[in-house]
Amino acid sequence: MSEPTHTTSTITGGALRLADWGLMRAQGEEAAKFLHGQLTQDIALQPLDQARLAGYCSAKGRLLATLLAVKNTGDELLLALPAELLAPTLKRLSMFVLRAKCKLSDASADWALWGLAGPAASAWLGEAAPAEVWGVARIGAALVVKLPEAAGGAARYALLQPAQDPAPALPALAEADWQWLEVQAGLAWVRGATVEQFVPQMLNLELLGGVNFQKGCYPGQEVVARSQYRGTVKRRTLMFAAEGAAQAVIGQELFHSEDPAQPAGLVAAAARREGQTLLLAEVKLAALEAGSLHLGSAEGPALSPRALPYPVGEPQ
Repeated sequence: MSEPTHTTSTITGGALRLADWGLMRAQGEEAAKFLHGQLTQDIALQPLDQARLAGYCSAKGRLLATLLAVKNTGDELLLALPAELLAPTLKRLSMFVLRAKCKLSDASADWALWGLAGPAASAWLGEAAPAEVWGVARIGAALVVKLPEAAGGAARYALLQPAQDPAPALPALAEADWQWLEVQAGLAWVRGATVEQFVPQMLNLELLGGVNFQKGCYPGQEVVARSQYRGTVKRRTLMFAAEGAAQAVIGQELFHSEDPAQPAGLVAAAARREGQTLLLAEVKLAALEAGSLHLGSAEGPALSPRALPYPVGEPQ
């Protein structure tokens, strides 16, 4: 299968309010310690100038949510995640706080989350832009996190700012453009349709810096570690373009031409822009050796591979 030609126009960039995202607050002198014992990342030693991509797993090592953890102060963390998963994640985490000096709450009304992208965003941030991926810079009361770049080098940032602050002085960024860049970055967030569908490695979470294999225990840690060290990861998230006018939906199944009876993968993220569909799908690596992959059924739209901006199999 060959890669399709790029025909979409260049995204010059701007700012988009991420209205489908929410923010959780963890507050208290043991907030970082508590989250450290629940997430796939080292939260206990997280400095103020670094964000953490992290997974929250079930006891079976399946992802219940993926989050972006940012320290606002030494005893307050903000966790950004898709709004559809905020309430169930908050409820489940709260069950395990017990006597820990940590208070969890929904901070979505207090903080606004913006996606910034492209040359326009980099120019607007100027020297305040974090240099490294997952780096954090403070601009007044706002926090800026550098996100993984899209294929082709398009810069992306997350801006967390008090809800009452004015919008960034940037051109409006279309939602379709942000989703396109998100897929091009190779970063798929767990959504409602994909809860408990993946172990972290299936979403390439460890390749993006979302898993720390040296830290202590957390729910599902044994399964995640076993998958890593025994080399049992037989499924990965890869990027594909869909032919024609096909529209992919998160949670939609993929099928292989030589095995039409059972799914060969699952759509984890999707974007459509200027008549083209781009998606991230978790697939059986064996399905790439021969035949073809299709969306929805073995007779559905064919999928062509596209290069991820990072090597699959090597940590970033």
